[in-house]
Amino acid sequence: MSEHQETLAPQKERTQEIIRRLKELYPDARCSLHFTNPLELLVATILSAQCTDERVNRVTATLFQKYRTAQDYLSVPLEELEEDIRPTGFYKNKARTLRRCCQALVEHHGGQVPADMASLVKLSGIGRKTANVVLGNAFHRAEGIVVDTHVKRLAGRLGLSGQTDPEKIEADLMRLVPQEEWVRFAHLLIYHGRQICGARKPKCAECVLADLCPSAQEEEKRFS
Repeated sequence: MSEHQETLAPQKERTQEIIRRLKELYPDARCSLHFTNPLELLVATILSAQCTDERVNRVTATLFQKYRTAQDYLSVPLEELEEDIRPTGFYKNKARTLRRCCQALVEHHGGQVPADMASLVKLSGIGRKTANVVLGNAFHRAEGIVVDTHVKRLAGRLGLSGQTDPEKIEADLMRLVPQEEWVRFAHLLIYHGRQICGARKPKCAECVLADLCPSAQEEEKRFS
């Protein structure tokens, strides 16, 4: 075993325990966006930028009845598409992103969402985070770990990454988390971030990870 691997070993063991406890706490952790196929998930993920999943789901409940193929997003006037997604916020930018993305799907992928990272990140407005959401949840392929605001925050607090750039955080997490857990791991952190480890007031006293969390231990020292 190399020196680097020896250094990682205790971190990997702690990460495994974090996963075990969160699985016990959130046995049903999964993607909270509603979808029935890869295109719907791709669209929903684009709409979820700076918008709650709950609101996106309300919008897509009717949106997905009207727009069933990539071509459908190209066949209506831009203003009509904007109006259909208005409640998700930043609707003008999102409508243009959807149009460019669907144009590429039609022109280069036969209207289908590609099932590999390299092709997905070439689509307009699609970065690694969105690609990981689609690959992990629509195609059940673990090519990376979703790093959203919750995952970023908890990775830092739990001492799993000292980075601030999402791709660097993802690389750190991929070294610590077994690949078969990559997809679920993100859901577990997202659930925990929403329910316990909030941005402003983390509920450290209620947290099942408090004894494994450097941030919680620092908080305890401050008040002891």
